[in-house]
Amino acid sequence: MGTAVSAQATSTAIAPMRGSTSLLWPVRYKPLPDELLSSWLVRLANGNGLKVQTFCNLIFGNSRQVWNRDVDRLAPSWLVAELSARTGTPLDTAQATTLRVYEEVLYARFKTSGALPWMQTLQMYHRKREGFGMQYCGSCLAEDSQPYFRKAWRVSFNTICSQHGCMLHDRCPQCGSGVAFHRMDVGYDSVPDADAFASCHLCKCDLRNAATLPIISYDAEASESHKRLCQGIRNSGRAPESMGLILDEMRVRHHLCSLLTSRYKTVTLRQYICDQLGVEDICPVPERVAFETRSLVERHHLMQLVVWLELDLESRLRQAWRDKAVRYNHLLKGFKHPPKSYVKVAEIFSDWRLG
Repeated sequence: MGTAVSAQATSTAIAPMRGSTSLLWPVRYKPLPDELLSSWLVRLANGNGLKVQTFCNLIFGNSRQVWNRDVDRLAPSWLVAELSARTGTPLDTAQATTLRVYEEVLYARFKTSGALPWMQTLQMYHRKREGFGMQYCGSCLAEDSQPYFRKAWRVSFNTICSQHGCMLHDRCPQCGSGVAFHRMDVGYDSVPDADAFASCHLCKCDLRNAATLPIISYDAEASESHKRLCQGIRNSGRAPESMGLILDEMRVRHHLCSLLTSRYKTVTLRQYICDQLGVEDICPVPERVAFETRSLVERHHLMQLVVWLELDLESRLRQAWRDKAVRYNHLLKGFKHPPKSYVKVAEIFSDWRLG
């Protein structure tokens, strides 16, 4: 009874604020370090004593839908502006909770549809997420005084937690469903407590108890290089320059990932590298699947191969080319505006007589 009265009082306090130019919400959390917009919004709803959908309907109205999109990627300006104004958060800080913070760092230009390089896809269907685009570290969630979800966990090459030295997860360890924390209050009569934020929306399994799995490593040097990439994303804050990442290098890595999953029978580069490293290939997917929609296990596997290749790109590509694992025409195929440094390496193999 008390909870219902409290929620009704909160609704009464919040409802008149829609369209107001001066009032702040009763509870006005600020974004936590590296927090996603969706995570921040859910915390604000629950902190103000309301379920997520009720809160959004009260604030934005029924005509403005929030959860029928990947809100972290496609956040409308009115949503970000409202959160900024009603919580007293600087607008640039609010904007930095979206995946657009990675523009010109991980991808060249933002686009609203199709795969966005290095940004995990949620595979939205109405308000449901049918993919596994939201990753997490159970140990990070367990250490949070208030559990929340990070932007770094939406980056597809970021498959490990560099802080805890373990693999990330991309699904519930109990029922196998994807993470959809905005639906975690579905089935509750009242607003669940903050700890429920770290639970599976479907089976209510506590994600903080997910097994801590050691990092899968194929080659020590390659694993260390991959770890540095992941650390750069984790420690990025809001300043792109603090990530220590170079866009052209990220574009080459992404192209190499595509090359490793080519459907052309004459491209056997992935199997070739697996043979060089003495590991089994674990992603023989016949149809074309974007890197950003693959499972965490597959993405980690591919990143281990790509990073090993690029540690000595010219000589390792040369050997693969000589062993007929890849042809010259495939090295640049589909790569729009490739960096000059990569073109220089690829063109070495244009002369068949070098073989």
